[in-house]
Amino acid sequence: MNTWKTLSAIDCSQHIEKKGQLSYLSWAWAWSTLMENYPDASYKFFPPSFFDDGTCEISVSVTVKDKTHTMWLPVMDNRNNSIANPTSRNISDSRMRCLVKAIAMHGLGAYIYAGEDLPEAVSTATVNEDQAIEIKKLMELSGADEKRFLSYAKAESISAILAVDFERLKKNLQTKLDQKKQAENQ
Repeated sequence: MNTWKTLSAIDCSQHIEKKGQLSYLSWAWAWSTLMENYPDASYKFFPPSFFDDGTCEISVSVTVKDKTHTMWLPVMDNRNNSIANPTSRNISDSRMRCLVKAIAMHGLGAYIYAGEDLPEAVSTATVNEDQAIEIKKLMELSGADEKRFLSYAKAESISAILAVDFERLKKNLQTKLDQKKQAENQ
């Protein structure tokens, strides 16, 4: 599955935060989500660009697999107005917002910038091959009944499990495995 399909299918709605009129994702959540899917991803900040009116622009590149996207963002207040003579804190905050914007260019939360409520792909995207393998392994280790599990997951097969349900189902299987191990150790 390509990077865009994987990342754009992730439902970010539970992680959207608001500041004034702006909706955004926390940089820590966006980065950790990117790392869960693409641990070799990297980013690079560029020196701020200052303009004659005292305002400033930030830019950052994010590389996932072999694809790099560079984005820019003015240092702004919570009303989207550029800040003249920004402080180091203003610049730092804008860098992290710009990082999230560059990650969105790879797909994660891109629908937020488009003003949509949820990505179209969220409702239909299924787990990728690695996620299916992880589910199968956890099912085997925990002794989960496949038929009951698939009924609970509302899927006809492991590969048909919706991507938005992956983390929840994985957590449930991990809990079952932990309980099994605990029972075996008693």
